[in-house]
Amino acid sequence: MTTEGSNTTAITLRVPVKDDGYRLHQLVAECPPLDPNSIYCNLLQCSHFADTGVAAEIDGELVGFISGYIPPQQPDTVFVWQVAVHEKGRGKGLAKKMLKEIVGREACRNVTHMETTITEDNEASWALFRSFARDMGAEVKYHEHFEKELHFGGQHDSEFLLRIGPFTRKG
Repeated sequence: MTTEGSNTTAITLRVPVKDDGYRLHQLVAECPPLDPNSIYCNLLQCSHFADTGVAAEIDGELVGFISGYIPPQQPDTVFVWQVAVHEKGRGKGLAKKMLKEIVGREACRNVTHMETTITEDNEASWALFRSFARDMGAEVKYHEHFEKELHFGGQHDSEFLLRIGPFTRKG
């Protein structure tokens, strides 16, 4: 668990627990344009994938969350599924702190790369992951991965697979 704060607000970063599942569902609903998952999926993110996720709280309120996992075929990579930061947690560099928290965990001891998918117009996510890569001294590569028509039936914008690395684990 990591606690960071200023004179006014302390942010606690911790490993999620299954009791966070419903709270995560509510947080995502309050963070458009994030795609909501089922509550059951959020429960799994907070239990089965807890070691590669992070919950951020201010005064006991969930204000940030990153869900991720290590793909079985890529044990050197952590895949970041979703980054949610409530407006109460914005402007504090919280998302990047959460990314660094994850790669510093024992569960990520063999991780040298990070992947995520981002839509072309999601400027905040592109900026976050590029900034993380700079801080880690790592390369950024990307390509279209899930296509709007082919994979989403025209119902969702194409997602680009962004790959960061290699980097050295800090901590």
